Amino acid sequence: MKVNFDVAVVGGGVIGALAARELKKFDLSVVVLESAADVAAGASKANSGIVHAGFDAVPGTLKAKYNVIGNAMMEQTCRELGVKYIRNGSLVVARTCEEEGILPELLFRGRQNGVKGLKIMLREQLAEEEPHIADGIAAALYAPTGGIVCPYGLTIAAMGNAMDNGAELLCGFTVVGAVKTGTGWQLVSADGHELTARIVVNCAGAGAEQVAGLFGDTFFRIGFRRGEYMLLDKSVGTYAKHTVFSVPTKAGKGVLVTPTVDGNLLVGPTSVEEDEYTTATRRAAFSELRQKASAMLKEIPFGQVITSFAGERSYSDRHDFILEWGKPGVFHAAGIESPGLTSSPAIAEHIAEQVAKALGAKKNGDFVPVRRSMHWFKDLSAEEKNRVIAQDAAYGHIVCRCEEVTLGEIYEAMRSNPPARTLDGIKLRTRAGMGRCQSGFCQPSVLHELMTEFGMAAEEITKNGGDSRIIVGGEL
Repeated sequence: MKVNFDVAVVGGGVIGALAARELKKFDLSVVVLESAADVAAGASKANSGIVHAGFDAVPGTLKAKYNVIGNAMMEQTCRELGVKYIRNGSLVVARTCEEEGILPELLFRGRQNGVKGLKIMLREQLAEEEPHIADGIAAALYAPTGGIVCPYGLTIAAMGNAMDNGAELLCGFTVVGAVKTGTGWQLVSADGHELTARIVVNCAGAGAEQVAGLFGDTFFRIGFRRGEYMLLDKSVGTYAKHTVFSVPTKAGKGVLVTPTVDGNLLVGPTSVEEDEYTTATRRAAFSELRQKASAMLKEIPFGQVITSFAGERSYSDRHDFILEWGKPGVFHAAGIESPGLTSSPAIAEHIAEQVAKALGAKKNGDFVPVRRSMHWFKDLSAEEKNRVIAQDAAYGHIVCRCEEVTLGEIYEAMRSNPPARTLDGIKLRTRAGMGRCQSGFCQPSVLHELMTEFGMAAEEITKNGGDSRIIVGGEL
């Protein structure tokens, strides 16, 4: 294992992954240190996947600045990385006279932030745009630049592109110690491994405050806000055309209803303040989600819910992004709550520029920004699929019937950067297990392929690392 790097990025979420990719556009050696078994293990795996237009953030904040820049960058970033992206537009619907009075404020704020195309729609036009809009909604703010993206797909693809260009990824590397050296920092993991870096970039998400403390930086605090979601089957994925928001509050942007880039319908999130990190779902959350979503769209087919999940959003005590240097050689990207996903390409670019300037790094003329889609086979015509199958029969074997995932795609997920070594790793890359049966049929096959590929026993295979074993008490 290489132990000396120019830059160590702590955290393999969307900010860390895109930062690593941007850093590799310079002549720098880069390593990403992720405490979990895979990238996109935290908030980057469990969020709304919304590319926000930028009308909510307070003008003059970092949120406002990087939201609008990131929104403009997202389409090109996703095109280069082969990631699904749809500019479906967003609506903020007003349910009361008080909420209706807030729409002009959001419109004015958005225009101050540089958001284009904003306008207020009245009931008649709104009903044409969204046929299922709830009764009693008289107006909405329309933002044509709003969009949707797959957040974990973006993270995995960005990390893979960074690795394809020479970056290294160390999963299971929990940073527990940092010692200043003459040229940078020596980092120590929980299991005793050590490496050095001239500059450290803290992108640790929920753990950013703890990581900062290892370097002696204590100028910010991180809080936690849990958000629970319900995911509906693809059969009702077109029930909403736009991303439909309620009027935002201090607790966040509220419950939304949105299509996903993969054809599902998503409802959520709740907003629950927590003293510590947790992703457990509460039974009471689903009644809350149904009630609030039904006030925006009528007769939502909740009988088609196929799964639920929760994500934990971390925010700073400034309630704005923290993007600044701490101790010498340490840059913090912390408190990246919503619109963090939207802002991620712009934040990553800023991080790389700051680090490259500090190190006097030159541009990397060999950087290749393009990465093939992880879902390329599904987009082929029948004739093209037959040609691929003739060359590799694995693509003619369906593993996941719900999502039509082939064995060839499973192999590709295990052998491409960053390689999938868990059931969730395969799931996030290929969608095997994300359909209506929620892996009821395909999980044994995926488990078998992981065992075969990596020479592991059945009880060594985990859902998402750690103790999340699927088989316990003996061999399969």
